[in-house]
Amino acid sequence: MKVCHSTERSKSAYDKSQSQRALRRGEKMAAKRKTKGTIGVIGLGIMGGSFARNLAAAGWRVVGYDVSAPRRREAQRAGVEIASSAIDVAEKAPIILTSLPKPQALIDTARAIAALKLPRKIVVEMSTFAISDKEKAEKILGKAGHIMLDTPVSGTGAQAAARDLVFYASGDSASIRKIKPALQAFGRHVYDVGAFGNGSRMKYVANLLVAINNVASAEAMVLGMKAGLPPQVIFDLIKSGAGNSRVFELRAPMMVKGKYDDVTMKIDVWDKDMQVIGDFAKAIRVPTPLFDATKPVYRRAQKEGYGMQDTAAVCAVLEKQGKVKRAKGKRAAKR
Repeated sequence: MKVCHSTERSKSAYDKSQSQRALRRGEKMAAKRKTKGTIGVIGLGIMGGSFARNLAAAGWRVVGYDVSAPRRREAQRAGVEIASSAIDVAEKAPIILTSLPKPQALIDTARAIAALKLPRKIVVEMSTFAISDKEKAEKILGKAGHIMLDTPVSGTGAQAAARDLVFYASGDSASIRKIKPALQAFGRHVYDVGAFGNGSRMKYVANLLVAINNVASAEAMVLGMKAGLPPQVIFDLIKSGAGNSRVFELRAPMMVKGKYDDVTMKIDVWDKDMQVIGDFAKAIRVPTPLFDATKPVYRRAQKEGYGMQDTAAVCAVLEKQGKVKRAKGKRAAKR
């Protein structure tokens, strides 16, 4: 078969043009990262991974680490520079975000950073833990000359991916101002809520409402389905009415489909958050009747095998209890 030389030349010119464009894009990204600085991220799970990817996309140099190899690979594909350890992150980044699964992981990380005798670092702790655990880590880092901020996040994994997060920052105000540009790269608002620990206190208040609204959303969906209404119709009409909530908007679409694998918060992880909130409310003697009423629903979801799925799976638990049979086919409501 004969090949047209003009076609070959055109293809060669096109390839060269594309290569040059890619090079220019890479140079622009490198320039952006040079001006914006370096951020470290320890913990690249659902939340931490989203933080790192969005920071990298916004032009920051991001150095990240996670004990999970798949999480490291996923972050690396998104432009995150993968460190060899949490210590390696601390050595390379002046500001370090921590998003860890357990308090002991935070304490161990704080001790490792403190032992390095590095110049002052700002450690932004973004997990939901008991205030006493965060205070312990803050004391360890403070003795080594570092500053730790208690900065929990309000939002789900889906919101993290969409840069739709709110941060409750507490601690040293000058350091909060310093980290604000980085946090705004993957969120919509940063609040300085005062003394260290106030960030967690505010997060407990917010998550108490999330716990209740999530089960309330499932309860409403199941009531509507058992009454014969198509799930999509229930969602469309509630979303446009007075019964709507942000949690309903985020979780009800999963309830409509009856699929909970696209996880924004695992039920097993949420169980830890529920315990922290419950213990705090008990310690300051505040009654939480609605919050307490949701606990058996989440626990039943765990027992029925939904622990690794999204918290929206409480809908499946209530469907089973209500003996709901979903009708085939879905339609939207007429407007």
